[in-house]
Amino acid sequence: MSFLDLAAERFSVRSFSDREVEQEKIDLILKAAQLAPTAVNYQPQRIYVLKSEAAMNKINRLCRCIYGAPMVFLICSDERRTWKSQTERGYSTGEMDCSIVCTHMMLEAWEQGLGSVWVRLFDVNAVAKAFDIPEYIKPICLLPVGYASNDCVPYAPGMTCIGPSRTLRRNCK
Repeated sequence: MSFLDLAAERFSVRSFSDREVEQEKIDLILKAAQLAPTAVNYQPQRIYVLKSEAAMNKINRLCRCIYGAPMVFLICSDERRTWKSQTERGYSTGEMDCSIVCTHMMLEAWEQGLGSVWVRLFDVNAVAKAFDIPEYIKPICLLPVGYASNDCVPYAPGMTCIGPSRTLRRNCK
């Protein structure tokens, strides 16, 4: 499949089956993260793989947008390793670098037959505390990953996430 075909076909999955993701697929997604370009190739990303029952219980309590995924990548920036501007005080590329990394991971997941959805709807401090993340590591986004459920459809205007099952339903407005 060409890159443009892959990019056109991929969509955010918000309804996952409970099928486990194979370790070899997880490894390929992590390899894509490692190959992603970052400022000065500093590679500041730190990726936590959340898949144990305890980790998934924690993240599901902290974020309502996991959508039943069997695993989640917690993508963080090691602020000690980010490129910092010498001309713009306080500017760091950590969030931008992690965004590029997450995009590579999403595309590799799709290539492996897996769905994913980029999530930023969570309390950074609560997640850092729950997973005992050091102060210099900044959570940037979550990437729930797994096999799409049989009823999974791309998000469209007029749809919303409701109910405990976290499935998409037509908005009745």
